[in-house]
Amino acid sequence: MPLLGSVIKHAISLRNRLPVIFKVNEPGLVQERELKKLLRKAAGTAMGEKYGFHEILKNKDVVSEFQRRVPTYDYNQIFKEWWYRSLQGEAYVCWPGRVKYFALSSGTSEASSKYIPVTSDMLRAIKKTSIKQIFSLARYEFPKEFFEKGILMLGGSTHLQYNGTYYEGDLSGITANNIPFWFQHFYKPGKRISKERDWPTKLNEIVKRAKDWDIGVIVGVPAWWQILIEKIIDHYKVQHIHEIWPNLSIFVHGGVSFTPYARGFEKLLGKPLTYIETYLASEGFVAFQSRPKTQSMQLVLDNGLFMEFVPFNADNFDEEGNLKPDAQTLTINRVKEGAEYALLLSTCAGAWRYLIGDVIKFTSTELNEIVITGRTKHFLNLCGEHMSQENMNMAVKMAEEQLNIEIREFTVAGIKHESMFAHKWFIGTGSPVSHAELANAIDENLKILNDDYRVERIAAIREVIVEVLPSHVFYDWMRMKGKEGAQNKFPRVIKNKQLQEWEQYVKEYRSDK
Repeated sequence: MPLLGSVIKHAISLRNRLPVIFKVNEPGLVQERELKKLLRKAAGTAMGEKYGFHEILKNKDVVSEFQRRVPTYDYNQIFKEWWYRSLQGEAYVCWPGRVKYFALSSGTSEASSKYIPVTSDMLRAIKKTSIKQIFSLARYEFPKEFFEKGILMLGGSTHLQYNGTYYEGDLSGITANNIPFWFQHFYKPGKRISKERDWPTKLNEIVKRAKDWDIGVIVGVPAWWQILIEKIIDHYKVQHIHEIWPNLSIFVHGGVSFTPYARGFEKLLGKPLTYIETYLASEGFVAFQSRPKTQSMQLVLDNGLFMEFVPFNADNFDEEGNLKPDAQTLTINRVKEGAEYALLLSTCAGAWRYLIGDVIKFTSTELNEIVITGRTKHFLNLCGEHMSQENMNMAVKMAEEQLNIEIREFTVAGIKHESMFAHKWFIGTGSPVSHAELANAIDENLKILNDDYRVERIAAIREVIVEVLPSHVFYDWMRMKGKEGAQNKFPRVIKNKQLQEWEQYVKEYRSDK
């Protein structure tokens, strides 16, 4: 009997003794201990010496002294001042030792990639949290036999690029390349296919092998999983994916909201799935859904991450979503339910007070549970409408149901219109739909969801424009940008130079038809 399956089966047998929820007592103290561990470990680094980590640890209020001495960073700032040195092979820059791996991350289809350091300590932390999440499945009502099924992870290539100093690739490829031996029995698509760098080739190889696997769990980004499942269904001429994988029960997803994909995804199934969300970023494993009957994720407070929360408002961020130098930062014991915060991380990979770029909302301060509502730079606020990614996702989902259509992708831009403004939506769908009806549905839905938007539509936002495109145009654009596959996502808000390039691309697509 496989080791992992037998262990989890034992946990299942003890299900009645497990608490229904995880509750962290004294989260503020737990986080303070994590910060102290990080500071001690990194005190001898170049960054630790500059900001006096040893001196911070001598202070009675370590957290306040840390916040006073160490500035906040976004990616460009920390890379130009510190991380570029690690990339060149220098050791003991922001974390002890030499950084062996760098995760390539953009979060959107931006042209340039970010190089995020991934240390051995971070890989161990990710494994530890992954095991916690696996054991949390004991709280779900799955039969014991389920835990012997395969886990198919749709991620980046494990054949990492090596330049003589470090390896680079998607975080999913780095972590899959470091999976423990006892997990390999369950892990699919296996070493050979996982090494494939060409994304279409990888998908085709998975399609060919799909009938040979007994899959219980699929893991990855919703958009690419929807494409893969459609390929499998078409290849084997079946009605739904459960004809190939009858034991498929769980979809573990992350990176983007599942809301816009739900309608189209569920058409591909023969029976309902359990959806479990994770918050595994290139900077660390931040949170995961730890219990059934919720759509929230519980923050991981005791495993190599110290978190700060910046109220997401005009006092702390400028119009472009950049963090102001004097921004207010809060610790876990000072946050409020229902409020939106940008997340700062200090990590065991050498990120310090680093703006990860995500905006979260606390759904339970008692359980330290959150949902991701968007990105600091993926919102629209041309004239006070304060339109979040959460608003956009819900408005699109409502429009799908109202018009009985399936929307696969979308992005929205704020543009000048006459003497005021307009919102221009680009919608990816294969469903026949009137542009005017879709624009009206999205507009009316946003008026219901967002009072600020409703007020600004009276005068400042003069028009809502919708351009409907085939879904493949969005994926073709990402392929052109070198951002096809794995964890790459199309941005929900598109601005400035990227908007100009996108509109030119759409124009050329129209002219070639």
